Amino acid sequence: MTVAEQVSLLQENVEIFLPDNALAEKLTLAHQENRPLIIKLGFDPTAPDLHLGHAVVLKKLRQFQELGHTIVIIIGDFTARIGDPTGKNKSRSPLSEEQVTVNAQTYVNQLSKILDVRKCQIRYNSEWLASMDMSQAIKLLSQVTLAQIMQRTDFNNRFEKGLPISLHELMYPLLQGFDSTQILADIEMGGTDQLFNCSMGRQLQEGMGKVGQAVVCMPLLKGVDGSAKMSKSENNIIGLTDQPNEMFGKVMSIPDALLEEFLHLTTDFSPLQKQEMLTQLQHGDNPMNLKKQIAANVVTQYHSAKDATRALTFFQNQFQNKRFEEKAFEQVSFAALLLPDPAQCTLIDLCKALKPEESKSNLKRLLEAGSVTVNGQKQTDAHLPMLSTELPFKVKIGKRSFFEVTA
Repeated sequence: MTVAEQVSLLQENVEIFLPDNALAEKLTLAHQENRPLIIKLGFDPTAPDLHLGHAVVLKKLRQFQELGHTIVIIIGDFTARIGDPTGKNKSRSPLSEEQVTVNAQTYVNQLSKILDVRKCQIRYNSEWLASMDMSQAIKLLSQVTLAQIMQRTDFNNRFEKGLPISLHELMYPLLQGFDSTQILADIEMGGTDQLFNCSMGRQLQEGMGKVGQAVVCMPLLKGVDGSAKMSKSENNIIGLTDQPNEMFGKVMSIPDALLEEFLHLTTDFSPLQKQEMLTQLQHGDNPMNLKKQIAANVVTQYHSAKDATRALTFFQNQFQNKRFEEKAFEQVSFAALLLPDPAQCTLIDLCKALKPEESKSNLKRLLEAGSVTVNGQKQTDAHLPMLSTELPFKVKIGKRSFFEVTA
């Protein structure tokens, strides 16, 4: 494949190139030097699960990998103990070393859903950051001015509002940039929110007399709520390890306004297929039809075509069939539930035991919104005693969770 053909393939969906001609320059350099490019992507393992937002960048990395370039995944086991302040209006809570280790291994396992991990280099930045002494740290700090650091939007906003900024947070972009100098990165990938951090790597490389890396930033996928970027902290993610029915249902829950974004960023339809689908939508096709195609494509990518077909059937039976008694309910024994006090079980306790991954505050919001039913009746009282309800009984929590609690 020629350089021009590679550029045409790789520039799809990219939102920012730094500099503008970065991709062509780096691919030409690789051709002239007859070597693969070193493509860097960093993760701080602050949470154990990857989601479709991460996959936007990972799928672009897969394209680089399929063209023969070297993918280096930096697991920020050292920087995770600081916490990336990007997009935050307060300091992140640092993680323990044990938490970081568990999350890091989970990340690596999940990367295999998209990348050929056997061909990736997996590096941990504690390899060079943990041994850095004070003189090296001061030398690194001397490469950047405070004015440059304060150009970051989130730092600037917090400063203007009088919100605290800890000094260790100011170090974060430098440490991420230092990673690039250690692996001799040619290109660093990230979301658009990582532009500042990635450009810091370019600056540090050039300050050390090396060729600066190019920066390639992908758009930020919005979460299922349609308002904020997909993020575990926003409780709006579609996880790469979600079960097929759950994954399908979450895609079906996105607002119609996100259809084009999800079509471009989460599916692997060809450009021609995408354009045909959008044309049909513009000509009055029901948005539900396109949503089902997107959902089935996503499930196929991370599970299988058979799972996608089953998930479609399940969705139609579960959510388009209006009769409550005909829904499919997951059977759960009351005795097997992890309840704080089974003898004093309230509705909120039961919901938390049935959905342990949900926070109690989110479950309370669902209750207040009338999104929890018991035997088909809406219930809004979080403290409703459940022992007075005769077993078995059926509970629906939110739009997609149906349980039958048995004796």
